[in-house]
Amino acid sequence: MSDALAAPNRRRLRRAWRHASLVSGVAVIALLVLAAIFAPLLAPHDPLDQNLARRIVPPFWMAGADPAHLLGTDHLGRDYLSRLIFGARVSLGIGFGVVAIAGVIGTALGLCAGYFGGRVDAAISLVITTRLAMPIVLVALAAVALVGSSLRTLTAVLALLLWDRFAVVVRAATQGLRNREFVTAARALGCSHLRVMLGEVLPNLANTLIVIATLEIAQAILLEAALSFLGLGVQAPMPSWGLMIAEGREHVLFDPWLIALPGALLFLLVLAINLLGDGLRDTLAPGART
Repeated sequence: MSDALAAPNRRRLRRAWRHASLVSGVAVIALLVLAAIFAPLLAPHDPLDQNLARRIVPPFWMAGADPAHLLGTDHLGRDYLSRLIFGARVSLGIGFGVVAIAGVIGTALGLCAGYFGGRVDAAISLVITTRLAMPIVLVALAAVALVGSSLRTLTAVLALLLWDRFAVVVRAATQGLRNREFVTAARALGCSHLRVMLGEVLPNLANTLIVIATLEIAQAILLEAALSFLGLGVQAPMPSWGLMIAEGREHVLFDPWLIALPGALLFLLVLAINLLGDGLRDTLAPGART
């Protein structure tokens, strides 16, 4: 039996390694995650150290560059490479934190709505509809402006606004699973509703949840960057790619690299996450070729 179960997994693993977008996404994300984890070791300078005598030093490919600052310095003389490396911590931390909280909320609501149906489904569907009627950016701006901006506040606000996709997809999938034979058998054996939902239904939704999570991580990272750009996200002097773009906009005409570098990293991270999601969707799909 173990060989019979392991064979499809081996075929799926081989198919994953042949999927170009999946491998590319994993490689880029792995590099950025490692950079975020080992930021104190990789960063050549303290990202908060200021030196006004060395402000707006250009990166190494431009005239007037300083070998001590490979990617130059910002308007306060802070090393740009160090701030970019530490900025990965903020983007990835908020992305994974938001999705972890939003995934629990949305999955729980979707499971209950799809499994029980009836009034429970109607009540949760009303909550989902209400959430979908709210513009995410405007609500996030208002909430952060009222409560105050910090990493915890930003993570909580975004998590409470990004659970709807989990709920909608899990609800629809659970409706298709609640009358399957293995669920009926579990009920017949006397298993509680909680045991059936967590032990029988939820494991069959794992592949779907993984794909949704990748999409939501990308959206959470972009929202954090947008809020930081508007001054209601991560606050200075903490390094954040969105905040770095905001700080560099005053110099965009003469020093566009101040915006281009964090913008490129933000684009690369979101692109890699979407490639990972597309690759996982193709690889984990039940009808995918082996």
